[in-house]
Amino acid sequence: QVQLVESGGGLVQPGGSLRLSCAASGSIFSFNDMSWYRQAPGKQRELVALITSGGTTNYADSVKGRFTISRDNAKNTVYLQMNSLKPEDTAVYYCNARKFVTPYWGQGTQVTVSS
Repeated sequence: QVQLVESGGGLVQPGGSLRLSCAASGSIFSFNDMSWYRQAPGKQRELVALITSGGTTNYADSVKGRFTISRDNAKNTVYLQMNSLKPEDTAVYYCNARKFVTPYWGQGTQVTVSS
């Protein structure tokens, strides 16, 4: 079965940077879309950034210009570079990958932005 494992979360100061990674295992086939979601306490899970197999990207308005999503298809890995972090970015970040109609989720990694 496919498994997604996130890494790179932690505590950073406002204005700082973090780089999240999500490595998928269990399949030799490339995924279609890969994406990052986040969920803050008391809020719905929201899409942060998405990248297609062809490299097309889409970002939430709240992170445009600050976050960059990228992928390495040979490694089945997706990254999220987060710059100029704000306290409002504090959330659990989840990796998502889709193969045909089947979605897969990582376990989540905590990102806390605080002074």
